[in-house]
Amino acid sequence: MSGPLPAQERVLPTLNADGSRRRIHPRLYKGRLYTARLITAWGLIALFVGLPFLHINGKPALLLDVTGREFSFFGRTFLATDGMLLMLLMITIFLSVIWLTALVGRAWCGWGCPQTVYMEFVFRPIERLFEGGRADQIKLDKQGLSLRRALKYPAFLLLSILVANVFLAYFVGVERLWQWMQKSPAEHPVGFLVMGVTAALVMFDFAYFREQMCTVVCPYARLQSVLLDDRSLIVGYDKQRGEPRSKGKAKPGEDAGDCIDCNACVVTCPTGIDIREGLQLECITCTQCIDACNSIMHKIGKPPGLIRYGSQTSLETGARTRIARPRAFIYPALIGVFASALVFFLMRGQSADVMLLRGIGAPYVVQGDGIRNQLRVKIENRSPATHRYQLELVGATDIKLIAPENPLSVAAGSHETTTIFLVVPKASFKQGKRPLKLRVSDGAEFSTELDYQLLGPQDG
Repeated sequence: MSGPLPAQERVLPTLNADGSRRRIHPRLYKGRLYTARLITAWGLIALFVGLPFLHINGKPALLLDVTGREFSFFGRTFLATDGMLLMLLMITIFLSVIWLTALVGRAWCGWGCPQTVYMEFVFRPIERLFEGGRADQIKLDKQGLSLRRALKYPAFLLLSILVANVFLAYFVGVERLWQWMQKSPAEHPVGFLVMGVTAALVMFDFAYFREQMCTVVCPYARLQSVLLDDRSLIVGYDKQRGEPRSKGKAKPGEDAGDCIDCNACVVTCPTGIDIREGLQLECITCTQCIDACNSIMHKIGKPPGLIRYGSQTSLETGARTRIARPRAFIYPALIGVFASALVFFLMRGQSADVMLLRGIGAPYVVQGDGIRNQLRVKIENRSPATHRYQLELVGATDIKLIAPENPLSVAAGSHETTTIFLVVPKASFKQGKRPLKLRVSDGAEFSTELDYQLLGPQDG
């Protein structure tokens, strides 16, 4: 039986013609843009690691408490009931991504995406430390697994576990995470499982899957045709200046462009593309090809910028890059509208949130001539100070309120739940229901009234 037919043209830069995986080992060229990306990357890593330790108003700067259905964002706590605020926040973020992409292309992918940041500035440097440069890594590919290559995997695994623990801190907080780390995993199996699965995924991604995350899995590249236009800023090759190419430095009188076909832009690309073929979905705008080409231009005495930032229009025509167009103003206008709405609702929001829930168990209990309902009152104190909240009925002299904790003390930025009992005469019920109004106030700036329907027997 014959083997697979070779592809007539390139399908993916990560595949060989026979369909096998093409291992990409980019050569590192250090230039001005690489230095800027290095500083940006380590700043983002420091932010990722340090954010769970930063507290604002007594709460983590960012905490996604899924089990408690709370989301703390820079001192502000969003509850499950804050659906509109969360919607406004997500729309603002989504429009910002669209706007930035329309202006500066996939700058996020090359400069801020965790996949690129950790791959290029953490895992690859560790790999080069153990395996050497590009030439040594290609030799190791032919030799198979060797001691040099095997030694990097324990380092990768340790780093993956550290990243997974920091990731978990965003959901449980550093205090609880530290407590878990000092105890047996059997005492917190769910948290340990989340950490283990996350560490395994990080290890698989950065040790094996790598650039395929950007070229095969991530949908962002496939949205370029919608998000970009011919005036968006991209990394591109100046064909007018570079063509026709010459093999090595052009001889005097030879009709040749500045490109000497050295392939430096190809061997440095972390996704394996040739930027000279034009805009491609695999390009993550990491600018490594710019630094590589500029270093070659310097050696042959040519000006830099054969590969550079520019719009498709400017690269094709030589015209100046102009970012001013309708979408450059429509998107920020929409962002301003939604961001303003978000700020408005945040500013007018109350200092506390109160939820009135039915008690656990039977809906009501008959005791003598009265009907007893059990309710739960949950109070979220959004203010920066501790408050004592008084519970009282409004205009219901026939109902007896029994509250073990009244007033209820709630610390700043936290929540408390208390149980109350309401005893109502049977005659007060009509068709099994009795409306009431419960007032909750702190005696100062906060006061709210909640309507509720008590349940009782149908016959009154």
